[in-house]
Amino acid sequence: MEQPISGIHHVTAIASDPQRNLDFYTEVLGLRLVKRTVNFDDPGSYHLYFGDESGTPGSILTFFAWPMARRGSPGVGQVEVTSFSIPETSLSYWEQRLLSAGVPVERSGKRFDEEVLTFADPDGLKLELVAHSQPAGANRARKDASVPAQHAIRGFYSVTLCEQGYESTVEVLETMGFKKVGEQGNRFRFDVGKGGAGARLDILCASEASYGNVAVGIVHHVAWRVADDNAQKSWRTRLVNKHLNVTPVIDRCYFHSIYFREPGGVLFELATDPPGFAIDESPEKLGEALKLPSWLEPNRKRIEQVLPPIELHKPAKRVEA
Repeated sequence: MEQPISGIHHVTAIASDPQRNLDFYTEVLGLRLVKRTVNFDDPGSYHLYFGDESGTPGSILTFFAWPMARRGSPGVGQVEVTSFSIPETSLSYWEQRLLSAGVPVERSGKRFDEEVLTFADPDGLKLELVAHSQPAGANRARKDASVPAQHAIRGFYSVTLCEQGYESTVEVLETMGFKKVGEQGNRFRFDVGKGGAGARLDILCASEASYGNVAVGIVHHVAWRVADDNAQKSWRTRLVNKHLNVTPVIDRCYFHSIYFREPGGVLFELATDPPGFAIDESPEKLGEALKLPSWLEPNRKRIEQVLPPIELHKPAKRVEA
């Protein structure tokens, strides 16, 4: 029996201006830049990783930064929205913080008895903050963030898939260990592993919607957590036996990955927890220097000449609330 998939490992989206992207996620949302590297398949562009203090799986939102790329269009076959977990008492704090930063924000009302704030990043990526009584407490708030620790984002809450259909996607989810735990109109909720914040997926059925286009402001893929290489190998065999077209294992340095598309069109990844982000820089220095995999290191000078300069600003003075 395979070790269970335990929840979301990371979500990867597409940004345009890397400096604007860096500023928004570190200065407005208070996340830590835990790794600055390049897209291994396109080393002329950044791959930036944001998360909690130590880059815990389940807290990591990553971006391919493509300054000249066009804006994507949301729709079927995509991650509709990426949702973060915040404490139940932090909704008003975040509403005021986002508005003060010039970010339009909407109180979306209660969903499954939990309050939701909806907003978008500078590239139009749709995000949510879900306030609930049991936030994903395993993730540690960034130490020097301007966001008070008691209000800090606690990792992911869920992802929402926009789908035309239902049964084929659910069949794959059930193969992966997901169980249906709720239903609200055309929204269907599934948990994996122990469930709850960080181990949750919603399907939003939009039968009349058109297919989206993945580009700037759109999620590229969502990765699910597996314990180690052996668990990943076992899961790959199981998925292939279900006639899914799964890639071989790919070395992403900080985790190992396999990829496949679920029947509705969303790109899934299974990523290992180890080896983690501290394999090539100390925990205290995460995100401060450009890190390259060994096979790209001989090209460092040329890569650095192509990449636009970015600067990690010192955080503003924290205002306690």
